Amino acid sequence: MPVLTAAIRLGVALVGTIGFALSYDALRQMAVAIHIRGVLTYAFPLVIDGFIAIGVAALLILRAAPWRSRLYVWALVGLATVTSIWANALHAVRLNQQAHTAGLHLDNVTVGALSAIAPLALAGAVHLDLVIRRHPAPQADEAAATKSHNVPDPGHNTIEPLAPAEDDAGLPAQAEGLPDVAEPPNTAEEAVDVPQKAHANTDAHEHDATFEELLVVARTAPLGRGGRASRRNIETAIRAAGYRIGKDRLTQIKDRVQAQLDESARHAEPGKKPAGVL
Repeated sequence: MPVLTAAIRLGVALVGTIGFALSYDALRQMAVAIHIRGVLTYAFPLVIDGFIAIGVAALLILRAAPWRSRLYVWALVGLATVTSIWANALHAVRLNQQAHTAGLHLDNVTVGALSAIAPLALAGAVHLDLVIRRHPAPQADEAAATKSHNVPDPGHNTIEPLAPAEDDAGLPAQAEGLPDVAEPPNTAEEAVDVPQKAHANTDAHEHDATFEELLVVARTAPLGRGGRASRRNIETAIRAAGYRIGKDRLTQIKDRVQAQLDESARHAEPGKKPAGVL
């Protein structure tokens, strides 16, 4: 992990922790105000602010889930965030109305707006952490790809000598002039072994590549329906070129190719809309 990325993630965690502590204090006092008893007042803030952290963790797990499931989790996280902001603002406004100090006294709108900073900082920190995890630094990806290219493959470059069998040491040499009798090949076994060997060789030759290398290969893939970029054709072309690719990277490559196709269509025919645009 690059030093800058680690420093940013540490800062995000620190801001989120401070925001959680400030919001926790206000929500605990609100728990007392709504007549929650004893030790349970310490658990009340966890129901609201803790749900934000749980929801973000669920979003990380459901990255590849259908959009309806992710939309449901986002709705729950948004509801918990709005509730926390409202409770913090209400707590600050009510205390401001009851305060009678000779020093600096702010109006209720200002107090409510400033009190909303803590829950917003908590929600923003967890969202930033989500974005950083989903979009790592490109330098880290290139370094990993370079490292995988430099690792030697013992399956291709190493030739192991065949050791003579101990049982053959005492056998007499074959007499000259006698024809060699070979057993007929087992055609059925060879036919079964061919696809397995080809599949093994394909997996052995696959290796990582940079984003630009994958993009170059993706441009050569056949288009799908309506002249749009095909996710399946792009994946087939990339794997045929001997590269590995994950679901997230494949989606990014497909979107980039489609954006370039749309841009080319706009330049070629200014009066015509790109394919797929209503």
